[in-house]
Amino acid sequence: MKDDSRINEWYVPKFGPMKFRLFIGLLFLPYTGMCVSFVIMGALLSPITNVERLFVICLIYFISLGIAAHIADNIGSKKIKPWQEVLSKKQSWIILISSLSISYILGFYYIIYYTPLLLIIAVLEGFFLFAYNFEIVQGFFHNDFWFSVSWGILPFMAGFIIQTNSITISSLLLSLIPFFLSYIEIRLSRPYKKYKRDKTNINKSKFFERCLKY
Repeated sequence: MKDDSRINEWYVPKFGPMKFRLFIGLLFLPYTGMCVSFVIMGALLSPITNVERLFVICLIYFISLGIAAHIADNIGSKKIKPWQEVLSKKQSWIILISSLSISYILGFYYIIYYTPLLLIIAVLEGFFLFAYNFEIVQGFFHNDFWFSVSWGILPFMAGFIIQTNSITISSLLLSLIPFFLSYIEIRLSRPYKKYKRDKTNINKSKFFERCLKY
């Protein structure tokens, strides 16, 4: 098992069956948890928070990012494919399509009956999921800026829109907070993964690991 599988990452438990540990590694919990927290932040900006809608939008992002986006990364990445030794291309596509189907079925229920503006987020997030992970247009969208837009600004706005079916100036301005937090996260994560993978500087790897934990 390669280190790129993330099985030895700090957020993966050292106990339990291998398949359980692999699943936790697949979820890439630091990114997924960060994204879901932005969804919650956006929802709490609403004057009245509908708990059911909050739960559903968090579930949608947990599935679409935690599973679908990370599986897409395994299929589309031009460099490192962290799960290529665990999942075949066919298995990866089945998981990707299944998880996205669940997310969009849930999302479109609320789009049709309650919050049609959520369609904007659904379209944009679907685009970025493939554009970022499959590095389309010569990798134009595969950079820190678009990462921060797709997994910072848009989750925050999704949480707000599913509660209010509106987009306000204040919500757009406040969405810059998760944008910058996402930007910091990805900027710390890249050198951390490089040092950990290359094993060239353990001290720097530990330093960036501590930063990511905080």
